[in-house]
Amino acid sequence: MTEISYLSGVPPVDVRPLRGALAPEKPNGASLAEESARIPAARDRALREAAEALEAGFLSEMLKGAGLGKLSEEFGGGTGEDQFSSYLRDAQAREMVKSGGIGLAESLYQALKERENDN
Repeated sequence: MTEISYLSGVPPVDVRPLRGALAPEKPNGASLAEESARIPAARDRALREAAEALEAGFLSEMLKGAGLGKLSEEFGGGTGEDQFSSYLRDAQAREMVKSGGIGLAESLYQALKERENDN
């Protein structure tokens, strides 16, 4: 089983069902409320937290690629800035997810929830 867990305290999530699941379809036509009722609240919360952690990790890497946290030549903070810039990027990515993010967490959450319901 392929597992990913970026945050301590968040149970590992099987990511195999995520292949091609960014736009999941509901073959049985069940409403979202009906599907949510089948998953216990604690597990549902864990799935959402895992999906948000994955989106935050993705956004953090995108921010890194965009150059956020690079040392400036003129006013660099030395080795301390270099060592802690990843923490700043991670915190900013988590805040972006809390503010709605780019929608990746919701897509991942829906796919994980459907997979949970299938089992």
